[in-house]
Amino acid sequence: MTPERFQHITSSYKNLKIAVIGDFCLDRYLEIDTGRQEISIETNLPVYNVTRVRAQPGGAGTIVNNLVALGVGQIIPVGFCGDDGEGYELRRSLSALPGLTLDHFLTTTDRRTFTYCKPLLMHPGQAPEELNRLDSKNWTITPPALEAHLAEHLRQVAEQADALIFLIQVDEPETGAITQGLLKVVGELAEKYPDKPMLADSRQSLKGWPPVSFKMNAAELGALLGQTGEMPLDQVKTAASEMAQTNGRTVFVSLSERGILGAEPKKNPEHVPALPLRGPIDIVGAGDSVTANLATALAAGATVKEALELASVASSHVIHQLGTTGAASVANIQALMP
Repeated sequence: MTPERFQHITSSYKNLKIAVIGDFCLDRYLEIDTGRQEISIETNLPVYNVTRVRAQPGGAGTIVNNLVALGVGQIIPVGFCGDDGEGYELRRSLSALPGLTLDHFLTTTDRRTFTYCKPLLMHPGQAPEELNRLDSKNWTITPPALEAHLAEHLRQVAEQADALIFLIQVDEPETGAITQGLLKVVGELAEKYPDKPMLADSRQSLKGWPPVSFKMNAAELGALLGQTGEMPLDQVKTAASEMAQTNGRTVFVSLSERGILGAEPKKNPEHVPALPLRGPIDIVGAGDSVTANLATALAAGATVKEALELASVASSHVIHQLGTTGAASVANIQALMP
């Protein structure tokens, strides 16, 4: 990609409206000072003294963080949080981000706020050491009234957004924002707006999803096909091309150290290799940075090959950010462009 083409694509990000639909959670980091050790009088167990607490939007919020870093003009979250302390913290974190409108982000007493609590041992001069995570999730199905409310908001934002990003982060089906009922609405919108970028990513597999653009990693592709082990690149290309032909939309597959691939209907798939590693890495958030960059670049008029190049470089920047769920700005990407 030439510097002129890079500038042409990224300069329009400020004019875009992108909606992010799915499971928003709170990433809460507890920084533990390893120099402040003591033993509990009551339990005789070591005490972890937390000297700093920081929080940021996670799950679909990580995609939002990346869109903010890219300078997207308007970002529209569609999802929910609980009417609890974590929900207050999540809404406050989201509202502090530039370009966000929370008119379609719901607070409900029927759900608790999905929270990842991440204790970190802070060693001087070293990368943080993450301990066992403490998760708070919903284990019952999303109430039909909330599902209907989300569907109404999704229809409203789909008309005005330049691109839609869907993310299922929850492990238990039907417990998050994107349920089978909401997927019916996604199918309606995919048919109504055939040329609008719509990217879907799901921890639960994309099997049974309506025909939008699929974004997955190699392991998720293998699971979708009922295969185990690493798939050869040629096999990935064939499988992605067949899915793209069936959906009528581009399929994207991230391949870790092998790079990233995009297959359009009736075209040869494009493959972009990964950048070399530049030190220790932390892969948390890399997939979300890929999703955000693909959707934004495509909404800005980039070709699939150009979108892949931008997403690949962005993820390379993100994985080198340790102890946090990172994001890449346009300047960060430009600095690493080959």
